[in-house]
Amino acid sequence: MTSWIGSAGLAATGVSIASTIAVAAAGPSLMEPPLPGRPLQPPWTLSLHPGPYLAVGLAAAGLAAGTLGLALTLRAMRLGWTVSPRYVLLAGVIAAVVAGATGPFGTSDFLSYAAYGRELVTGHNPYLITPRELARLGDPVARAVQDWAGTPSVYGALATGVFGLASLIGGASARLTVFALDIGNVLAFIATGVLLDRLAAPRGAAARLRAAVLWTCNPLLLQVLVAGSHVDGLAAALSIAGIAVLAPLIPNDPGSTRPLPRALAAGVILGLGFAVKPTVLLVAAGLGIAVAARGGIVGRIPVLGGLVAGFGAVAAADLALIGRAGIAQSFRASGMVSVGSPWRVVRTALRGALLSEPAADDVVRVLAVLLMACLAVLLLRRLPRAGGAAAGRAPFALVLAWLVAWPYLLPWYDALGWALLPLLPASGIDWLLLARTAALGFGYLPARSAGITIPAGLRWMEPVIRSALTPAVLAAVAVLLVLARTEANRTSPV
Repeated sequence: MTSWIGSAGLAATGVSIASTIAVAAAGPSLMEPPLPGRPLQPPWTLSLHPGPYLAVGLAAAGLAAGTLGLALTLRAMRLGWTVSPRYVLLAGVIAAVVAGATGPFGTSDFLSYAAYGRELVTGHNPYLITPRELARLGDPVARAVQDWAGTPSVYGALATGVFGLASLIGGASARLTVFALDIGNVLAFIATGVLLDRLAAPRGAAARLRAAVLWTCNPLLLQVLVAGSHVDGLAAALSIAGIAVLAPLIPNDPGSTRPLPRALAAGVILGLGFAVKPTVLLVAAGLGIAVAARGGIVGRIPVLGGLVAGFGAVAAADLALIGRAGIAQSFRASGMVSVGSPWRVVRTALRGALLSEPAADDVVRVLAVLLMACLAVLLLRRLPRAGGAAAGRAPFALVLAWLVAWPYLLPWYDALGWALLPLLPASGIDWLLLARTAALGFGYLPARSAGITIPAGLRWMEPVIRSALTPAVLAAVAVLLVLARTEANRTSPV
């Protein structure tokens, strides 16, 4: 029976990956924005122009099969089923490469990335100039931007540098620039999988299989993150790299291992992650908590000092590079409330109580910070301590608290949580994160608004799924996270 569950899980995962690649390879559709350029240029598609029902149906089938496959595989692993982690890891790598070589879909964010890079290499400030302004000057890459055309960059200096490098490779071709971004994102995704595999190796084959299933061969991530070509994968890669560097110091007395260079290097790497997306600050803070909770006072000081010094130096450089405009834009973006967020209902109720929209937004932000703090404390007390979770436990607690509590959320934001989850043993948190990402994935089919027309037969999806079902599932996840036991007192082989 256990073998059947595991095999069925892998089969459903395969169906999901095939559906995702089919949408990507089919070419422009309601799910996939057109990429200006010659058809023979990468990323390659068949230019079939599938209808909206087929495109959305295939993407939804991929999410449904992926959710089922991941649930069945995790259940089978809990019951003792196993398969070679090497083969699962390899399958995920191949799927990621194919997804990266075909047309990205789900959003049009990658076109904005390309425009920000184009701004940088043409001498404009991406934190002051919008893609629309560059398009008015006749730039072909900026003209391809759809959503967020009127928004300056909200990303860190390293992310903008990566966009600029892609722009140097792609030149005036939006298509080639996006392909260069795809390659970088795929490499970051694969590197994360390899690092997770190495971190899991001391805990045995079961832990390695868990890492491969939760990250590299995770069908939900392959659709919303890799096929979506989101920069969040780079932030996750640098987060895991920082943890990998610092992890050997955490379960032991750091005083005996000459820790300062290693801690400094970990801080620098995490600072680079911060220079992609500021949420990596949560990973660095979590590692600081993990260090503070272990070893003697004398041993903790150089580790904490090196971590703070390395992170602080790079983070300060990032803030200096993006300037006041970049900082203000990041704060402005983080203060928004997503349509699929449960906080949308709270904000509507506050506005009904005669508060202005800015005042209602301020109240929501304060409540979100309080909820995040409470969840972080709760998770730090309840998350599993067994199974080699010393380095990942506190970072995951802070990241999950942010994901659950923050008003602005999108499916690919969950990537950071999935990257950290393999560092912990199996627990009920697995199911909650799966439910959350699946709900967001369905809620944002597609996560586009400009340049598309939703047919009448699909217009029910926004009010029913994105505005009603998705917030309900996310609210339920938050409640269950507070109420459910997370097996903190049990041991686990993975």
